Amino acid sequence: MGSTTTQAPGRLAFPAMITGSACLAFGPWLVRLADVGPLASAFWRQALAVPFLLALAFVVRAPGGKPAGFAGTTLGFVGLTALAGFAFAADLSVWHLGIMRTTLANSTLLANAATFMLPLYGLLVLGQKLSRPQWWALASAAAGVTLLLGRSAELSPRHFAGDLLCLSAAVFYTIYLIAIEKVRGTLQAMPALALATLASALALAPLAASGVFWPQDWTPVLGLAIGSQVVGQGLIVYAVRHLSPLVVGLSLLVQPAISAMIGAWRFGEVPGSLEMVGALMVVAALVIARLPSRG
Repeated sequence: MGSTTTQAPGRLAFPAMITGSACLAFGPWLVRLADVGPLASAFWRQALAVPFLLALAFVVRAPGGKPAGFAGTTLGFVGLTALAGFAFAADLSVWHLGIMRTTLANSTLLANAATFMLPLYGLLVLGQKLSRPQWWALASAAAGVTLLLGRSAELSPRHFAGDLLCLSAAVFYTIYLIAIEKVRGTLQAMPALALATLASALALAPLAASGVFWPQDWTPVLGLAIGSQVVGQGLIVYAVRHLSPLVVGLSLLVQPAISAMIGAWRFGEVPGSLEMVGALMVVAALVIARLPSRG
């Protein structure tokens, strides 16, 4: 009975990571639909999510011996949570600006360069050794994304500024994932995410007033808050504690695949045969990355 309780979170972590990543894939589309500035949409995504996350922090309880709610916090822990929040605020700021300046495909691909930065962190900082299947998984993922997005993944002079912004967003998101994983060593997923979201909303507030601030149509920003932040990030923060950096990084590649489908549906960007092969290679990379942990 005891072993079932301890293993359940690990078994649910991978599907939670995939589902959370899928929810985040709709974010760029919602940013473009919003009738506020890109920094304001980033602020509303965080601010509107805070009440829901705070409520969930006191209601949702998970096994594992961590304190319920916000019990057990220390000054150093608060600083680490603030770092996660500020890194996420920086990620959203430059990413939302980049979304408005480059293609939907490029914004998703470059912002998910954390896919390759996380394994590098695991290799260089954590001293993890990548097995041969894991190296193949990385290679398959890289080739799959290249085929999936095709020419949209290439840096172009017209979209160069937007591409750089989205690429820098990946750096900040990598810092966020590393910091929030350490926060999860003290708190359960929802309290950790609630605190980080509150910190990022406070950091974004002074920046949001630089453009159109109040939405006339609240649907896109509510979609960002509930779909991307509460559900998407909630599932990712839960899962990241139980998965290796490689699996977390590769799971983020679900987003470019879904973005390609959104582009086909909303903007008539129908993928060709090479893009379909790329999608299959991404799926293959996810499967290969899971094989060592199952063994």
